[in-house]
Amino acid sequence: MKILVIIPAYNEEESILTTVQTLKNVHPEVDAIVVNDASKDNTKKILSENHIHYLDLPVNLGIGGGVQAGYMYAYRNGYDIAIQMDGDGQHPASELDKVIAPIKGEKADIVVGSRFVDKEGFQSSIIRRFGIKFLSFLIYLCTRKHILDVTSGYRAVNRKYIKIFSEEYAQDYPEPEALVTAAKKGAEIIEVPVMMKERQGASCIL
Repeated sequence: MKILVIIPAYNEEESILTTVQTLKNVHPEVDAIVVNDASKDNTKKILSENHIHYLDLPVNLGIGGGVQAGYMYAYRNGYDIAIQMDGDGQHPASELDKVIAPIKGEKADIVVGSRFVDKEGFQSSIIRRFGIKFLSFLIYLCTRKHILDVTSGYRAVNRKYIKIFSEEYAQDYPEPEALVTAAKKGAEIIEVPVMMKERQGASCIL
């Protein structure tokens, strides 16, 4: 089974090397592709000097466009599972097995790594949590699926949704909108508890 970790990165010079090296140390069996979203700092230089596999976008597309580029790469190269993981160190590689297990077991099409199931680790600010709860409610109204951490960027999808997201991926509010798109197509979406960290460095990806 071919597994790819997609790591969108914009101005992640302070954290990207540690993020990728930690992933390789913990999960040497998976592949990784960093999507450099036209960073203005030394992100590209760090990736190149350390021989890290990356896509270099000529213009800044934002998180939605960057992630979609990763899905296009995953689909064209025949990956069975794709995992999104932020380049700022927020998503521990040690939690990756939890995120992909339901897909390996054919119990889900999409798995969302959630901060709010067990409420452990970094929980974000009160204002941001309120906004997430509101989005969660709206998504429930639209899809009848109750997902707590709708903005989580730590998620995995199977081959079917790699293809779908390579062709169609939201740009304005990509994480919650992608869940709506998938739910309307009948996706089995599972939320699993993960322990996240605070963002490292000066990431500009929201």
